[in-house]
Amino acid sequence: MTEVVLFHHSQGLTPGVAAFADELRAVGHTVHTPDLFDGRTFDSLEEGQGYVEQIGFGEITERGVRAAEHLPQDAVYAGFSLGVLPAQKLAQTRAGARGALLFHACIPVSEFGAAWPDGVPVQVHAKESDPFFAEDIDAARALVSDCADAEMFLYPGDQHLFADSSLPSHDLDAAKLLTQRAIEFLGSR
Repeated sequence: MTEVVLFHHSQGLTPGVAAFADELRAVGHTVHTPDLFDGRTFDSLEEGQGYVEQIGFGEITERGVRAAEHLPQDAVYAGFSLGVLPAQKLAQTRAGARGALLFHACIPVSEFGAAWPDGVPVQVHAKESDPFFAEDIDAARALVSDCADAEMFLYPGDQHLFADSSLPSHDLDAAKLLTQRAIEFLGSR
């Protein structure tokens, strides 16, 4: 069906990110999960963010871009929080991108180009009171306003990584709805 490149968040390629990828695979999609941390995972968001700050956000983004070099270009790029950086960059700049799924974050479009590319649909998913997403909501609103094929879904609550089933912030009901919407999105690509 659809090729998906799914990038993990700042706690690494956790069992919850892997489980989400498996849910997409179970309905027929091919999902690649590049490990931007070379096998490292972190017990807390703060520990993971500390590691990312040592490496640099630019380097993490470029690791994602390099990881996708040998994967099909006609993919949907998806990311959880930190993983939105490479996912969004690839969706905006790599020829053949079929879409983007941005979970828990959204970067201003200007970071990777002048405008969102025509014909590349995008969904943004976050909790309405997530303090981390509060920094991104204006970028998400601008994206939805400027792009005819963009949607934003806000879920009740304040958990950041609510779609990762292996973390305490997991919200089963919201994660189910997010997964359902992502599967419908992928089915239309």
